[in-house]
Amino acid sequence: MLECSGTGNMRITIIGTGYVGLVTGLCFCELGHEVVCIDVLREKVKAIQAGRAPLYEEGLQELLDKHLSNGRFHASLDYDEVLRTDITFLCVGTPSRADGSMDLSYLEIATRSLAEVLARKKGYHVVVVKSTVTPSITDKFVAPLLASCSGKKLPKEIGVAANPEFLREGSAVSDFMHPDRIVIGASDARTGNMVKMLYQSFKCPILEVSPTTAEMIKMASNVALATRISMINEIGNVCKELNIDVRQVAEGIGLDERIGKAFLNAGAGFGGSCFPKDVKGLLALADQMGIKPLLMKAVLDVNEIQPLRMIDLLEEHLGLDGKTIAVLGLAFKPDTDDVRESRSIAVVRSLLNKGAKVRAHDPKGMENFSKLFPNIEYAKSAKECVKNAHAVLIMTAWPEYSEEKLYGAKLVIDGRGVVKTKNYEGICW
Repeated sequence: MLECSGTGNMRITIIGTGYVGLVTGLCFCELGHEVVCIDVLREKVKAIQAGRAPLYEEGLQELLDKHLSNGRFHASLDYDEVLRTDITFLCVGTPSRADGSMDLSYLEIATRSLAEVLARKKGYHVVVVKSTVTPSITDKFVAPLLASCSGKKLPKEIGVAANPEFLREGSAVSDFMHPDRIVIGASDARTGNMVKMLYQSFKCPILEVSPTTAEMIKMASNVALATRISMINEIGNVCKELNIDVRQVAEGIGLDERIGKAFLNAGAGFGGSCFPKDVKGLLALADQMGIKPLLMKAVLDVNEIQPLRMIDLLEEHLGLDGKTIAVLGLAFKPDTDDVRESRSIAVVRSLLNKGAKVRAHDPKGMENFSKLFPNIEYAKSAKECVKNAHAVLIMTAWPEYSEEKLYGAKLVIDGRGVVKTKNYEGICW
């Protein structure tokens, strides 16, 4: 029998209030569960308690307002909140180290803190790893740490599972509420059934596997998608030289049901917190095992070179020293304020190294980007950014950048295929 609240819905702790943690917590509230999000960052918790979402994600603020108001959700600094819940999700960051491997320090701290509280809890509790980790971390790192720090027996007193997320920034709330699959990795039936109960209202396939398999499914999914992007970008580079529009090529090959249309948008490359990190992480793991995955390395190599083609195309038209270049788009993709691994970073750095003056704009990402480049000029609007610039680089496919009249006769180098002007170069078309 499941230990849950009297309403039949579960009481959930989420450790971490980033994209995954906050979205997961609020979406579980939307499904009828009671959720507390725990974080160690006081200012972040205070902002959430005050009703201010600390990140931009479509629909997130509305969910925060709703579930703070109805009492189903709250945020806290206190790990003792775990004592009043049935299940805990670990949603902390696992950033890349210099060698590409994942830094597990945040996961270790969160797991230790959680285990110290669980040592005092009576009854059964489930711990779910939702942070993206390389295969075997749940079984060989998290589970032993929970057992040693809590003194509890696994899985009798603490059940451990992996339940990877497949959320796209910019549509994370929709992705959670309308998943194409749910993957639950549990080593025992009791734990797996308790996690599965959270998703009982969903009609999508639920795949029940081992924790290590679940971790690999997550990483392999992102490697596969990143590979498609680098592949179409390489094809696009060839198309450019042959005066072929790669977008028409992508449409043609995407009609093949064996290939499909998704992730065939050629451009300046991929960024964000998932694709680069996960490819690097799996590459580092393979290297530790003595395996040399040539394709995964090539995926990253193509992605590092691709945005610099924007600079090459620009320099075919004008020298950069002393010129003012407008950069439109700083977030790694539209509908988010996340600039992690944004392709704009390499482009802005290259422009500055070549003596150009950079004026930038992004509807959501300027505050985060200014932490990386505090000394460039930031414009309040796309129109202000383009005004008096010698050329324009489009780095993110925000809809407002698609207005042709915005650019006049200025040279436009388009890295995302959002517009077509009279004085125009597309990166792969």
